[in-house]
Amino acid sequence: MNLWQKLLKGLQLRFSPNSLKGFVSLVLVGTLLSVSLAACSGTNNSNSPNATTDTGKKQNVELTLVSFAVTKAAHAAIIPKFVEKWQKEHNQTVVFKQSYGGSGSQTRAVVDGLEADVVHLALALDTQKIEKAGLIEPGWEKKFPNNGIVSKSVAALVIREGNPKGIKNWADLAKDNIKVITADPKTSGVARWNFLALWNSVIKTGGDETKAIDFVTKVYRNVPVLTKDAREATDAFFKQGQGDALINYENEIVLAADKGEKTNYILPDVNISIDNPIAVVDKNVDKHGNREVVEAFVKYLFTPEAQQEFAKVGFRPVDETVAKSKEFVDKYPQIKTLSTVQELGGWDAVQKKFFNDGAIFDQIQAKNKR
Repeated sequence: MNLWQKLLKGLQLRFSPNSLKGFVSLVLVGTLLSVSLAACSGTNNSNSPNATTDTGKKQNVELTLVSFAVTKAAHAAIIPKFVEKWQKEHNQTVVFKQSYGGSGSQTRAVVDGLEADVVHLALALDTQKIEKAGLIEPGWEKKFPNNGIVSKSVAALVIREGNPKGIKNWADLAKDNIKVITADPKTSGVARWNFLALWNSVIKTGGDETKAIDFVTKVYRNVPVLTKDAREATDAFFKQGQGDALINYENEIVLAADKGEKTNYILPDVNISIDNPIAVVDKNVDKHGNREVVEAFVKYLFTPEAQQEFAKVGFRPVDETVAKSKEFVDKYPQIKTLSTVQELGGWDAVQKKFFNDGAIFDQIQAKNKR
């Protein structure tokens, strides 16, 4: 019998429960005991989301990452490393919520209320849309290394084993007997890069815009269905057996090969640098009060340790020491003519010219439906 039980028994003997005075006294004593016991047992519960350490810091901090579909494998390898590092250095557990999908769709979701703390998107245009919505502060690209570009790739042409259609370069995709698989530029950032790679292949080899429009129109006429994002395009080609050629990120093809799938692909000599930015969603971070860990995570993505993980799953490293390492220097061959979106006027000009409603892509689709 513990001290409180002895005390209670003694009080019960002293106060008769049959008397009003005794009853009231027992109620008061019971209340006192309940409060005292609660105070004694009021230790921190580590399972509570608001539990704190002895220093007053929350034991768990939550971070929401919203990214485009094909980065999932990279982040799956990187996030546990960061969580372990932060736990050791700060005695705090970082809990990640993650969302992956087409870059355009992810952008709309964030603008419409998905409370991302970090966005890793396929192109700066999508990040700029979130900025224009008032969620990201201007100058976001200057806050981190490499103008915020944390991953990059190039466009690849995947062909069937033995290359039965004899596809060798971009020009072959316009032939009448070719079926091409690619995603929809209206929903997928990858697909916009694909479109620009096709367009750039004409401009960089001496063609004018009239020839470029004619060529790209013929290629999209050979596309049986536009998938929602790059991952769906990959599945349509490999798992469903659709198409003679697939236009996709080089990293998707490298990842498929690493998973044991037979891949035959061409990296055209005339290509475009596919640059993927990362940014902190300032308004949400300020609301959630997690800026310290959010900015630390973003900075971590630029470290050699994280860049190695990007490179392992097909992304070209933005860290030069990783890019020139023995492990990756042969894995990612140099491209002879590698253009950038800046050479096409930057994303604002590109969006207006090619992808706005009624712009060149819509005009091409309208022609092909006739």
